[in-house]
Amino acid sequence: MTLSWVPLGYRISMRLPKLFAVLILAGSPFLHAQDAPKSAEHRRIRIAAASDLMPVMPVLETAYEHATGIDVVVSYGSSATLATQIINGEQVDIFLGADFTYPERIVAAGMADSKSPVEYAKGTLVLWARKDSPYLPLHLEVLSDPRVKSIAIANELHAPYGRAAASALKYMKLYDKVAPKLVIGENISQTAQFVESGNAELGLISLTAAASEHFKQLGSYILLPPVSYPPIVQYGVVLKDSPNRSDAHAFMDWLTSGTVQANLPKLGLGAIK
Repeated sequence: MTLSWVPLGYRISMRLPKLFAVLILAGSPFLHAQDAPKSAEHRRIRIAAASDLMPVMPVLETAYEHATGIDVVVSYGSSATLATQIINGEQVDIFLGADFTYPERIVAAGMADSKSPVEYAKGTLVLWARKDSPYLPLHLEVLSDPRVKSIAIANELHAPYGRAAASALKYMKLYDKVAPKLVIGENISQTAQFVESGNAELGLISLTAAASEHFKQLGSYILLPPVSYPPIVQYGVVLKDSPNRSDAHAFMDWLTSGTVQANLPKLGLGAIK
């Protein structure tokens, strides 16, 4: 069994943060050690991460590997898909979801190494368009513009950002009006790819994608009003059957530490403390 498929084009585009990781991390408090411990040379943790983390994890991977010498291997997908795959037997050490619901399913299944999921970040929903869009500068009223033929959102049944997008459209009393125009991505990374490629004119995507160097070069974004959708509070769990539980818990402790949390806004995520 393999973790959820991510479109190749988007996977390639999200290499950019890794290429700039050394520059971003130079002198950064992300790093806690100058040299990795030799005892960690062959240790590895496997993380199943919600798709909104695709632009974020390469930077975190680089920082953590540099600080500890422990390899971090990440696969991406919608939170619902990843949770289902883990319950069905997919072997990972950590599941980082985009909300509480899906990590809680791992807890309820008796598969988590804790009694409840651990909060690690907060997400933000944005409206994004390419630089060649005729609807720039962006404003929320463009969502009701009759000239707009397609708006990308993630599947609200599988992706927390999709639920947030649907809630925002309903709050603005636009959902019924734009429903025929919606282009549905299986997860938030595929949703971003739809609007990046021009298969959708506008997209309701994650700030993690919109704030990445790749998407900042291609387009522009505005924030959705926070009041228009429920808070996107992201949680994770360590798997009880993980053969690397100590290393997995150490990663979660690092991710939720004050030092790392203070740097998450640079990557499009909100801190939990």
